[in-house]
Amino acid sequence: MTGPAHPSLREIADRGIAFALIARDDTTVELLTGDVVDVDLLADIPLTDASGTPREVLALVPFRQVRERGFECHDDGAPLRCLIVRERTALPRDEALAQLPTEPVALQDAGFDIADEEYAGIVRRVIADEIGRGEGANFVIRRDFTAGVSTDAATAALTWFRALLEHERGAYWTFAVVTPGHVAVGASPEAHVSARDGVVTMNPISGTFRHPAGGATAETLTEFLRSTKETEELFMVVDEELKMMSAVCSDGGRITGPHLKEMSRLTHTEYVLRGRSRLDPRDILRETMFAPTVTGSPMQNACTVITRHETTPRGYYSGVAALFTPRLTLAAGEATHDLDAPILIRTAYLQDGRLRVPVGATLVRHSDPYGEVGETHGKAAGVLGAIGAVPRDAAAEAAAVAAPDADVIDEDAPAPAPRRLADDPSIAELLASRNGRLAEFWLNPQGSDGPAPFAGRSALVVDAEDRFTTMLAHQLRHLGLDVRIAPWDEVTDAQIDDAELLVSGPGPGDPRDESSPRIRRMREVVARRRESGRPILAVCLSHQILADTFGIDLAPLDAPHQGLQKSVDVFGMPASIGFYNTFTARVPAGTTSAGAAEIAADAAGDVYALRGPGFASVQGHLESILSRDGMTTLQRLVEQALTPIEG
Repeated sequence: MTGPAHPSLREIADRGIAFALIARDDTTVELLTGDVVDVDLLADIPLTDASGTPREVLALVPFRQVRERGFECHDDGAPLRCLIVRERTALPRDEALAQLPTEPVALQDAGFDIADEEYAGIVRRVIADEIGRGEGANFVIRRDFTAGVSTDAATAALTWFRALLEHERGAYWTFAVVTPGHVAVGASPEAHVSARDGVVTMNPISGTFRHPAGGATAETLTEFLRSTKETEELFMVVDEELKMMSAVCSDGGRITGPHLKEMSRLTHTEYVLRGRSRLDPRDILRETMFAPTVTGSPMQNACTVITRHETTPRGYYSGVAALFTPRLTLAAGEATHDLDAPILIRTAYLQDGRLRVPVGATLVRHSDPYGEVGETHGKAAGVLGAIGAVPRDAAAEAAAVAAPDADVIDEDAPAPAPRRLADDPSIAELLASRNGRLAEFWLNPQGSDGPAPFAGRSALVVDAEDRFTTMLAHQLRHLGLDVRIAPWDEVTDAQIDDAELLVSGPGPGDPRDESSPRIRRMREVVARRRESGRPILAVCLSHQILADTFGIDLAPLDAPHQGLQKSVDVFGMPASIGFYNTFTARVPAGTTSAGAAEIAADAAGDVYALRGPGFASVQGHLESILSRDGMTTLQRLVEQALTPIEG
């Protein structure tokens, strides 16, 4: 409840009360106080009291919770910390600022825990050993800026929170969470997931433009927006978050954007994804752990790669701060709470007198090692500059404020709004042009548009550890199929035999690597289904495995096709398709068949698709936002696979 009187922020800090300060707009600071409870699992977050009455809870969710999904991590035991809100107070922003300390917090022995050259070496290894071996499309590897702090933790938290309020802009949440033994203060630009009135929203942000001295201009931003690397990086994380949306939303999710996220030292590009769900918000949070913008894709393998290349635990970095607020009105079957959960990035942590600011760079096939080193410096400086730990760019702060008429000064007028580069017509046009490359299926509302061609039919999708299968299943349902998904290590031989249509899915790794239990099982799945003569559609990794059964060679590509859009000929029809492969099936140039399989290949012999009696396959991801002709091609291939075998 909000009371008419409340202790000052300084009094709360001096008493040692657990509290949180959250600014989600430009006018109000929310003060939450209450009791701290640490729990083991997301399902244990105490959203109701002993009598079943809903209550508000702010949870700090550490990265180690990915274990709930069976993913790897360095387990540091960071608690899933819950602040059970007993009192909520809305403070006017100016009143909050007046109560916050201004004296800078001194740092000692400040610097990165990993030297620049060492981090550049990690970047090279990830590109060569992980992306180059087909382990995924992109990976985020972090380093930490650390320093000693002698100021007491609560005072440091209040000081840094004030500095962020005054000097950072464009944040989704600006916050300070002070609990026993631990402080987190940040200005997160990114809402990972929210659920309000049954509408789930995700906000993938990727691509980082570091402002030059004096601030960003339309001219300097234009070069960034035209970068192939930055554009593809954003498309890849949108694909990855659509996988999550398709898992939690009945309508799969629709994307809008792109937009600019403009901050004090950095500008990012972003999309917004929305869909409807009736899931408990804790389940939504579990199914979306964690954002690909801070892990990579595909998600499960990204966690494995992070464990290989980061030698220390992440703590709360790349986790979320999740605010569960009781719904005021409820309809039948609705969840009892709304959810608002920003990603824990651009955040400073203070524990046992040590400051830690973790930052990461998204590594893709185009990455320049020293460019990624510079990106981590820029992200750290964004936090450190805002809190006054490093010098601020005063010229940039001044340039960020729009002055409508520099010759007319009205001292009584309100402060001018920050200048938005997104309002520049040339910038808006560049952003809008990106959608010309994307699939209309994901850009448009996905209501019924006529009779589904495969109504009354069913399919089983086998997931080989790439949740592109959730998007693929959504598209198959849109075509009328009743679809179930089974993980590769749980699908039974009986399920393989009984499925009306078996869709053998994509996954990371080398299709020739029979030392991998996952690859061996996917080979068994494809072989068993082919021997039965029953319909099968094989995608990406499974396409390569199917090609191998026809004696077609498998080989690594000269350069990975991770997040690459290509126009290819699929059995006489041109199709714009997104590719995420490092390996390919390859035939001599001009080859058009292998046994019973008809081959679609390029001039070099790389095989894009196979078809024959009762089977079809495709190397690309028809479900990707990069596949403008994905739905049309998918329908053609499903029709082919379901064609009865004569005789």
